[in-house]
Amino acid sequence: MRFFWNIALALLLIAGAALAEDKVEHDRSRLSIFLQPSVSFLNFEEREYFQDAIDTIYHSFREDAQTESDSLNVAKQDFQKVNFCFPVTAGLQFQIFDDNFISAGLGFIYDNESVVLTDRKGRTHNYSYTIQGVPLFLEYRLGIPRNLMTLSGESLFSISLRWYWVLPGTEIYSTWGKLEAKTPVTGAGFGVGIGYLIASWKNFNIYGDIGFSSISVESSKTFADIVPDGPTEKAKWNIGGLLMQVRVSFGLWNNPVIEDEDSAEEAITKTAPETAEDPAEEKAEEK
Repeated sequence: MRFFWNIALALLLIAGAALAEDKVEHDRSRLSIFLQPSVSFLNFEEREYFQDAIDTIYHSFREDAQTESDSLNVAKQDFQKVNFCFPVTAGLQFQIFDDNFISAGLGFIYDNESVVLTDRKGRTHNYSYTIQGVPLFLEYRLGIPRNLMTLSGESLFSISLRWYWVLPGTEIYSTWGKLEAKTPVTGAGFGVGIGYLIASWKNFNIYGDIGFSSISVESSKTFADIVPDGPTEKAKWNIGGLLMQVRVSFGLWNNPVIEDEDSAEEAITKTAPETAEDPAEEKAEEK
């Protein structure tokens, strides 16, 4: 899965670079749909609970080893110190007036972490935990005036603000149990980002963004329900973090293309029929 998203992001960036040679000033779409693959570093500090559990199991395997040969069989992997995943989001975007957009999107976050431990008899044991999130958001994107910030004098820079809710399916499940998040109607957090319009081609637009989100959720259960020796107070965790994203949108309803005055005059000159000469002038010339 990670390899697939690496290839997809690389292709999008290559396509954006190729199309960026065209003049890109504004997004013409009034109403568009979008797909947004991302790379995210989750702000999940509770990963240490799972690492502590693995360390405890490993030490118990070491204590069970009765000979030096048994001790050599005992081995472990550690969980990654960073929760790195590839969220994907889809949604609708509406341009209320020039360079001002409101959007609604639904995303899916999935991060599976797995390790293997070997006991004194050489038997392997797999332990894992998975962070899953289904965030829904509303977004306001504001174009930054070109006299304040531009890229090569052409691109549309913008800042975005989001408010998140989480839907059922936001949870953590592990080798030892499952932890479901509550879904409050007031929301779960916010996000901010800054980016620019990389390329525009016909009804397609490609944006590149970097940003940060904080999506804090909690459960009626505790981490002790999904990891040995975990905390016994009600569980809280965060599925937001730093992210880089590419938004590919397709305009369903677009503003007309407005040509500049020089181009319009040139087009009129080329298409205007030749004026016929006055017959009276022709006779005068013959005389």
